[in-house]
Amino acid sequence: MTEHARALRVAPKFGTFLELGKARLSALVVLTAVVGFVLAARGPLDWGRLLWVSIGTALAALGANALNEHLERERDRRMLRTRGRPLPSGRLEPLHAVCFGLGAGVLGSALLAVYVNAVAGLLASAATLLYVLVYTPLKTRTAASTLVGAVVGALPPLIGWSGAHGRLDPGAWGLAGVLLVWQIPHFLSLAWMYRVDYNRGGFRLLPVVDQSGALTACVVVVYALLLVVMSLTLVWAGEVGFVYAGGALALGAGLVVLCVQLERRPSVSAARRVFVASIIYLPLLLGLMVIDRTMAQRWCRTGQLRLATAQQAASPIAAPDHPMEQVPDRASAAANG
Repeated sequence: MTEHARALRVAPKFGTFLELGKARLSALVVLTAVVGFVLAARGPLDWGRLLWVSIGTALAALGANALNEHLERERDRRMLRTRGRPLPSGRLEPLHAVCFGLGAGVLGSALLAVYVNAVAGLLASAATLLYVLVYTPLKTRTAASTLVGAVVGALPPLIGWSGAHGRLDPGAWGLAGVLLVWQIPHFLSLAWMYRVDYNRGGFRLLPVVDQSGALTACVVVVYALLLVVMSLTLVWAGEVGFVYAGGALALGAGLVVLCVQLERRPSVSAARRVFVASIIYLPLLLGLMVIDRTMAQRWCRTGQLRLATAQQAASPIAAPDHPMEQVPDRASAAANG
């Protein structure tokens, strides 16, 4: 068999593993870790360390998602939305999924511990264990599982933040809080859209047990309002400035309006608008954080340069106290010579 033929056979399998690990969701996880690293960095970015943070976080996320899908494969087979996934559809063997999940998860945490620092490695391990061993089984037992899942989603920015210098400042907890609160309206709107399907799969989520949808919509509005407040804690912590604050308020207001519409007239279309808006909201908010921090660093460097220039211009040129003694004339130099 030629190398080209082998590559054609391997490529679909590799793509199947990426699908198993929910590559798009994992990419969003990596984005939150990268933003945490950028906000925590003081001075020029350490691009090598940032690369290891990205690789380690990506592997840990892929591994956790793969193990989650392995545990839920029978329930996924019952649901219309998920029956086409690699395991329910039979495109991947369960043993392969377990090996990939364990391998990626352990490797990701190990890379973070070795090439970044121990805190980042421990946080990645904690996120994987919490997601697989706590959140996944709770989804079939209690609607409170969504809060546990939100905690898991708040850990990646802490991985990035700790990766920058090995500690967690107040801004790190503010960023993690944004991710935690954001996940509630994001996931509940998705669960509202597919509540019949989730019920078929045996998941006890809030939109499944809340038949009228009134409580679900109320929770969505409360957390959307809380998200506006939480997003501004980064300003209070001094990590971002007024450029970010203005954008965060505008984005938060737009999301709150859509959530209120869902509360007033619960429907699948209203829930879909909230879900789509939440997907748009998060990358824009994270982008505002990075832009604001970049602008602040540039202004700081410019101000320091101007201050140094002004101080240099104001300083008098040093002159000898006794010029005649220290700089002899030509005649004296010739006589001495």
